Amino acid sequence: MDNLSMATGLRNSSDVLFLMLGAVMVFAMHAGFAFLEVGTVRKKNQVNAFVKILTDWSVSTVAYFVVGFPLAYGISFLVPAKDLLGATQGYDLVHYFFLLCFAACIPAIISGGIAERAKFWPQVFAGAIFAAVTYPVFESLIWGKNAALLQDFFKRVGGAEFHDYAGSVVVHSIGGWIALPAVLFLGPRAGRYIRGKSHPLPISNIPFLALGSWILAVGWFGFNVMSAGHLQSISGLVAVNSLLAMVGGVLSALVAGKNDPGFVHNGALAGLIAVCAGSDLMHPLGAFATGIVASLIFVYGFHFEQERLKIDDVLGVWPLHGVIGSWGGIAAGIFGQPLFGGMGGISLLSQTLGTVAAIAFALVNGFLVYGVLSKTVGIRLSDEDEFAGADLAIHHIGAYPEDHIH
Repeated sequence: MDNLSMATGLRNSSDVLFLMLGAVMVFAMHAGFAFLEVGTVRKKNQVNAFVKILTDWSVSTVAYFVVGFPLAYGISFLVPAKDLLGATQGYDLVHYFFLLCFAACIPAIISGGIAERAKFWPQVFAGAIFAAVTYPVFESLIWGKNAALLQDFFKRVGGAEFHDYAGSVVVHSIGGWIALPAVLFLGPRAGRYIRGKSHPLPISNIPFLALGSWILAVGWFGFNVMSAGHLQSISGLVAVNSLLAMVGGVLSALVAGKNDPGFVHNGALAGLIAVCAGSDLMHPLGAFATGIVASLIFVYGFHFEQERLKIDDVLGVWPLHGVIGSWGGIAAGIFGQPLFGGMGGISLLSQTLGTVAAIAFALVNGFLVYGVLSKTVGIRLSDEDEFAGADLAIHHIGAYPEDHIH
């Protein structure tokens, strides 16, 4: 083997390892989604939260392998195993694994909004549609094989392509805005609003909620940094911008949320969601400002959603992922500018157009899928099952079985 071949092989194997480590870190984030939901719902719905997240992950894995990834990138794995390795030592396979972790975020995000009163199998089916078709279609228009169709328009109108380095819009905004129709069709949990007055329902476990936030925050550095795709493209700027946005979100939520632990731990996520899009362009202080604003959006947006609009979005996924993901797309167009110390080469108009397009796409798909399901098989548990809790009604066991031994 000559030196060139050895160098090429080493580069390919390094890229495979690099992306595989990123995939494992983002895979771990799904444990974060699970514990965040488990800590937020009541004890009678904790088992359901765990099973939903794992089931949605498993279904998404198959749906994205067979349909979604080929739809987004034009690469099919329905060939003999010897052909899957190719000349790049299976880079496409581990790239699928990495991007699967993004696609599976869509049903994981939705899960938190519809918690405690949604039927199990209709949501599993909805998640399969989103992972196989809905998300990959938009992914293909921004990152994938059909990017020229939409990106050429943005470049022609706004002067630059729509930029979303790690998915503020493509992943989080899409997931959060799809969740909104689901929450609206389901309606509030029993007892959440009585005769027009708000009655917040207690959460079960602050330590679990905090654990979920920590797991997500750690995994997020795989989410953002490994979005480079190749080891030679890794950026220390992305890592530090993610860090500064996260702590900006924490400190902002600490003040605006008046020391509330739920807001503080979700504040970290708010900052990380918002910085995804422009993490490769911003100055760290711009990322810090992006995180500060993101947390303000969540603290005041959550209150507005729950108390003014009376939308019972259990984990606040619409403001956290939907609205803040949208803010992230626009923030990249602001703090990515040289005026604010950014790298430049970005257009605020293009960022706004791309963000609005994602919102419209998500809402149309959310209302279509959940509208059809609600009119056919139904998406809400019966009053009796909701009162008993999804754990006993769906899984026939509680989170603490010894409590039911008499």
